[in-house]
Amino acid sequence: MRSIRLLVLRLARENSHWGYRRIHGELLVLGVTVAASTVWEILREAGIDPAHERASSTWADFLRSQADALLACDFLETVTLSGARLYVLAVIEHASRRIRVLGATADPTATWVAQAAKNLVMDLEDASIRARFLIRDRDGKFPALFDAVLNDAGIEIVLSGVRMPRMNSIMERWVQACRRELLDRTLIWNQRHLLHALREFEDFYNSHRPHQGIANARPLHPLPTPITDPEQITHLDIRRHQRLGGILNEYQHAA
Repeated sequence: MRSIRLLVLRLARENSHWGYRRIHGELLVLGVTVAASTVWEILREAGIDPAHERASSTWADFLRSQADALLACDFLETVTLSGARLYVLAVIEHASRRIRVLGATADPTATWVAQAAKNLVMDLEDASIRARFLIRDRDGKFPALFDAVLNDAGIEIVLSGVRMPRMNSIMERWVQACRRELLDRTLIWNQRHLLHALREFEDFYNSHRPHQGIANARPLHPLPTPITDPEQITHLDIRRHQRLGGILNEYQHAA
């Protein structure tokens, strides 16, 4: 009976969308004869809701369970001082919150977007990132070739719902942060200036800015060891390093 219990719990753990009847049926297919009520009782005793409603995996469940293998991307629009409209394509890793700015262009053609996808795949391979899913919206700027490039690399495209930005909320929050902390406070002269500002913000975002979603760590750096010495706290010497003429501020201990 213990082996049956372990098997039931394994099936429940590996298939969170299954109810007890689905697990019972799988056991029967495996030749394991056990009453459906027994499966129900095993799940209940283990603190797992045996009802089928448990299965209805929510979008939040999917994001949490797949965070380590999940990417998201989006286009961000901005306007230069001359009135030219530029489009920025960026990708974020859900687990680490690391952002990658793939480029900026005035004309996001299918060729340009597909090449950005190829560059992303190469960057992920160089960083040994094993992504399985990429969330994107249904923007017409994403050509079929964009999806094909990622599919060939083993990355499945997950489309967000129509007018449902919360399905891509982590990427949307980065877009808001980029606007609020950079673009709304910077006069962009041209495409070259935009790319320079974005690279500075990308490095700041990944290496210095704390993120509540990852316990205030930084995407590329864990939190340091807490300072416990009262004397050291009393004599803190914190220096400010400014980027982009003071648009971005970084604070560090004096050397």
